[in-house]
Amino acid sequence: QLTPDPAARQLAADTVAGQLAPDPVAVLLSAAEQLGTAGRVCELAVEHARAREQFGRPIGSFQAVQHLCADLLVRAETARAAVYAAAVTGDPADAAAARLLADEAAVRGARDCLQVHGGMGFTWEADVHLHLKRAWVRARRTGGGACGEELLAAALAD
Repeated sequence: QLTPDPAARQLAADTVAGQLAPDPVAVLLSAAEQLGTAGRVCELAVEHARAREQFGRPIGSFQAVQHLCADLLVRAETARAAVYAAAVTGDPADAAAARLLADEAAVRGARDCLQVHGGMGFTWEADVHLHLKRAWVRARRTGGGACGEELLAAALAD
């Protein structure tokens, strides 16, 4: 578990103070981008679970792998509903909440997809590691992570 560095905490404080407040549309677009990643890693995990065989049967027949894939889908669909709702309402608090859910769906989804792929997920033959790295970077951009939580709290307080 990584702890945020002081610069990230200062950025979050500055953002909440209004100096660097991101545009709610940009926050929503970033959430939609993360939503795309969450959906893709879910597809990759299910495809691999169906194709990869171990002990004479697909790994998707094992309960632990089924639960990982189900969790991927639940997180992705929850984030999808939040992003769609935020797009309809246009509320900055809804956009911030959707961004947090989409960030979690993308990052945790990519990590779970990597788990389903096993060692293969780290190789260049699979794109899983690329999705994970990109999800991490997008989650750290302005409006994500601790900064996103601060933005959501500030929007809800208004």
